[in-house]
Amino acid sequence: MSIQVADSSLVATPIAPPRSALAHIPGDEGWPIIGRTLEVLADPKGQVQMMGRTYGPVYRSRVLGETSITLLGPEANELVLFDNTKLFSSTHGWGSILGLLFPRGLMMLDFEEHRLHRRALSVAFKAGPMQSYLAELNSGIARRVAQWRAQPGEMLCYPEMKRLTLDLAATSFLGTAIGAETAEINAAFVDMVAASVAPIRKPWPGTAMARGVKGRKRIVAYFSEQIPIRRAKGGDDLFSQLCRATHEDGALLSTQDIIDHMSFLMMAAHDTLTSSLTSFVAALAADPEWQQRLRAEIAALGLKPGEPISFEQLDALPLTEMAFKEAMRLRPPVPSLPRRATREFSFRGFAIPAGTMIAINPLHTHHMPEIWPEPDRFDPLRFTDEAQRGRHRFAWIPYGGGAHMCLGLNFAYMQAKCFAVHLLQNLNLGLPANYQSSWQMWPIPKPKDGLRVNVTPLH
Repeated sequence: MSIQVADSSLVATPIAPPRSALAHIPGDEGWPIIGRTLEVLADPKGQVQMMGRTYGPVYRSRVLGETSITLLGPEANELVLFDNTKLFSSTHGWGSILGLLFPRGLMMLDFEEHRLHRRALSVAFKAGPMQSYLAELNSGIARRVAQWRAQPGEMLCYPEMKRLTLDLAATSFLGTAIGAETAEINAAFVDMVAASVAPIRKPWPGTAMARGVKGRKRIVAYFSEQIPIRRAKGGDDLFSQLCRATHEDGALLSTQDIIDHMSFLMMAAHDTLTSSLTSFVAALAADPEWQQRLRAEIAALGLKPGEPISFEQLDALPLTEMAFKEAMRLRPPVPSLPRRATREFSFRGFAIPAGTMIAINPLHTHHMPEIWPEPDRFDPLRFTDEAQRGRHRFAWIPYGGGAHMCLGLNFAYMQAKCFAVHLLQNLNLGLPANYQSSWQMWPIPKPKDGLRVNVTPLH
């Protein structure tokens, strides 16, 4: 597919074009002012599939106060995420959504600045620190699974996963046990994420955005107070790693950089992993056969219940990784990814002006039947080497791609495998009779009813 770009100059702050400049692109902008925001919030998967069927793989819509162009399919994903011509700004794509709440987090940076910060942060995800995080994951997950085992019966999965990931983020990322202060930090993050998709985008009194901005102030105060302490005493947790991280010239990250990166990383580690682990549990609870296959793979490691899995043993769980990947296909933790065009370009014959808000949609791509036969069926064997060989490399993008591929991807896999080991060695999962859970898919997927799961001790 040919992509034409008007010129090679980068626009520092792209200005949104007038709506008339996008009128040639088919679509439906919905109601005045609010556009299609409420419909998209209510059913993002159904909306994007309907718009794609009606208007094609390039369509115009209006969500969260701005007219945007959605590009559908793996080729669109590759264009936007690979972006070797620096055509799409993440800063100005996410800015209107996250700018007041998670400013200058890694996902919010562009091009060379993004590369420099990503390199500095990558030290926290090297083998040494990862092994330290795994030790905390093992003990924290084993403790929580033991509590579930002691109280068999029906549990609400999502709130339990939220408590677990907060606990794990506190120990692995902050190096501190859960206490009153970390509970307060958690509440601040919850308010910040809720505000990120609030229809009212100004922090007016009483609004979700006002609560989110207040949460941001609490987070900033906590990290500001902690940074000099961590620099003085050190530690193996991610926060302490970042406090000692340096740029290419040897300079430490600034206090503000650490605050911004930690705020974003904690949100990602907490909320997206809560969603991912809940999706994983939902898939396994609904499929006893695959649950048993993973249990057999885990048993082959020779670990006793409660015994920690080692860093080296993680690679011996390919079926577990495939099952987690399939859960991410069904419910990608970030269903839609925004960017803003820095220059005019054309795609599939449509000229799209500089400054246009662009969106690609992992949720839609992950359910395209021409790529994924029976797309709503859970089938981890879609991720064998043979099955993947002929598939477009941007057909599966739960963690983005290109320069902005999720920095914590390997941490997510490690946590999912560690979780599966402790969970499936101890408990059998099932769903109540005739039960189907309804999911809210945007901004981050979660079951509306908490996901009812039956847990039964294995022995």
